[in-house]
Amino acid sequence: MWKWLHQLARPERLYHVCGRFIPWLGIIGIACLLIGWVWGFGYAPPDYQQGNSYRIMYIHVPAAIWSMGIYSAMAIAAFIGLVWQMKMSDLALAAMAPVGAVFTFIALVTGSAWGKPMWGTWWVWDARLTSELVLLFLYLGAIALYNAFEDRRLAGRAASILVLVGVVNIPIIHYSVEWWNTLHQGSTNMQQSIDPSMRYPLRWAIFGYLFFFITLTLMRLRNLILHQERLRPWVAALVNKERR
Repeated sequence: MWKWLHQLARPERLYHVCGRFIPWLGIIGIACLLIGWVWGFGYAPPDYQQGNSYRIMYIHVPAAIWSMGIYSAMAIAAFIGLVWQMKMSDLALAAMAPVGAVFTFIALVTGSAWGKPMWGTWWVWDARLTSELVLLFLYLGAIALYNAFEDRRLAGRAASILVLVGVVNIPIIHYSVEWWNTLHQGSTNMQQSIDPSMRYPLRWAIFGYLFFFITLTLMRLRNLILHQERLRPWVAALVNKERR
């Protein structure tokens, strides 16, 4: 396993491995999203309390779940980069950050839209909403720090430190509805408590978001590798090959 990970630490090797997986992961992601959204928006029954407005959960819930999941993955990459000094870990962190920021933004916007008919307002300084907003700022801060330094190693280190410090916000988001009295619904194992006709399309959407995230991250990672290694002979050979 360590030998395989060591090979992935080589930019050229990682670039080609990403290229092999991107088409398949993209197809799987699109298929999962189509199944989940067509099933959820078109065939799942209305909720007995919320009517059809609950259907926004097929966009909101996966985005909210993976907004935290992506940040956790960034924290792992940051730890590996700081401890084992792997340059590709810094690039992986930089590749994930914009995708995570978009997912967090989607979660906030759709959460507000879902909350309007339920709470009577677009926004409240609720513990869950506020901590999710802080997560968005952490994503933006990591992106800004990584692009603030010309020295890529220093930029990766600064962004990694911020990500590791900010990881304390993840359990706050998750347990906020239990630690404080909030308007947001509690953690009630929603995927087990709702009717299967609503639950299954939600799970398809969750997996679709996951594969979509991985696909976008690998695409961004390839671009970052090319930019960082642009003066290397293998990149020049790749460019010449593409021109033929």
